[in-house]
Amino acid sequence: MADINDALEQNWLGSVESGEHLPEEEMPEKAMNPNVAEQLIQHFRLNEAKANQNLATFCSTQMEPQADKLMASAMNTNAIDKSEYPKTAAMEDRCAAMIGHMWGIPEDEKFRKDFIGTSTVGSSEACMLGGLSMLFSWKHRAKANGIDIDDLHNHKPNMIIGSGYQVVWEKFCTYWNVEMRQVKLEHGTNESSLNIEKAMSLVDENTIGIVAVFGITFTGEIDDVQALDAEVTKYNEAHKDMPIKIHVDAAYNGFFAPWVDGFKPWDFRLKNVASINVSGHKYGMVYPGLGWTIWRKNDYEHLPKEMRFSVPYLGGSVDSIAINFSHSGAHIVGQYYNLIRFGKEGFRAVMENVRKVSTHISEVLKATGYFEMITDGSLLPINTWKLRDDVDVKWNLYDMEDALRSYGWQVPAYPLPKDRDDETVERIVVRPGMSMTIADDFAEDLNQAIDDLNKKFN
Repeated sequence: MADINDALEQNWLGSVESGEHLPEEEMPEKAMNPNVAEQLIQHFRLNEAKANQNLATFCSTQMEPQADKLMASAMNTNAIDKSEYPKTAAMEDRCAAMIGHMWGIPEDEKFRKDFIGTSTVGSSEACMLGGLSMLFSWKHRAKANGIDIDDLHNHKPNMIIGSGYQVVWEKFCTYWNVEMRQVKLEHGTNESSLNIEKAMSLVDENTIGIVAVFGITFTGEIDDVQALDAEVTKYNEAHKDMPIKIHVDAAYNGFFAPWVDGFKPWDFRLKNVASINVSGHKYGMVYPGLGWTIWRKNDYEHLPKEMRFSVPYLGGSVDSIAINFSHSGAHIVGQYYNLIRFGKEGFRAVMENVRKVSTHISEVLKATGYFEMITDGSLLPINTWKLRDDVDVKWNLYDMEDALRSYGWQVPAYPLPKDRDDETVERIVVRPGMSMTIADDFAEDLNQAIDDLNKKFN
């Protein structure tokens, strides 16, 4: 009998725990076999989206098995302990250097000597760092020009951004008491990116900088950073004592745009771009939990001294810039693996395939006759559409979202940002793991879902 009980404890079948509800608020009194715990948690996750059918997320859902092994071997490291894990620290610097050069910093400029950057826990932290560097730099300029930065009635700092921003920028402005000056979308137009003339009209001596969103989450459109840079140059020539800079939020496009054609200069090739953030866990092809911020110059104007904290490293010290402290070095290892594994040729091939699949999906959507494309995947690999005005159906895009979910596909429907929030769109994000075979499966189910809706609502 003891042998039978021992066998049952090794397997969830017949175990005591398999006949009980999983704990919700209180820890169980007794321990359970690790095999049983693993299997029950797998059961609990059964109804979550399959990674290959999740067309909603920007985040990487798969990596190569070699990367999985490397990341698993580094899970127990703490990236902030640079002296204890000097090779992880070295890989972080190498990644930041490669990313900086990918964004137009000349090859003869060296990391930490000429420019600087850091890994972060996702793009939210990376955006916070970009915003903070603009804020502290503005404070230094303001003090030097006799502006009382403690007089918030007359000199509250402000930041300018298009209203298609990601929520982290609202958090930044709330946390750090910065006025968010939004450039609103034009109702009744297809204008979903930054109106530069309106943005510049909002600039004053209290403006810490302008955020250009190079890849708007809602639609897949981009702000024209080159045109913005030209206008900022004109402004700075007339306001030499209180110039402004541009931070580029390239959360998902920063790892895509460098490898495909069609994009005007948007990065450090432009005079007034001071910093850029990106998510390593999007088109950097690393699992969720990694971001990067790079500053064009390693000086106090771009990265103020208030944001630099010295930590020991190999008998000396280096600047620690990130907000978060302890976190695993696994994601840094995964990013370094991707950069050296794929190289420029590999990244270019991956992203060209992504765009090819994205444009094919747009063709499939247009061929149904029901949809009007807002973004067609020919620039960024984001497909966004709405119902055509001349189509007479009794269902809407939220119904379409539900119908596709019945086939396992996650395709979100949602309203556009404020001032165009009466318009509903649907969106697909094409990620590196999406092959043309998956796209063909989706196309088949899309047409079946439309047939289902027409029958249901007639």
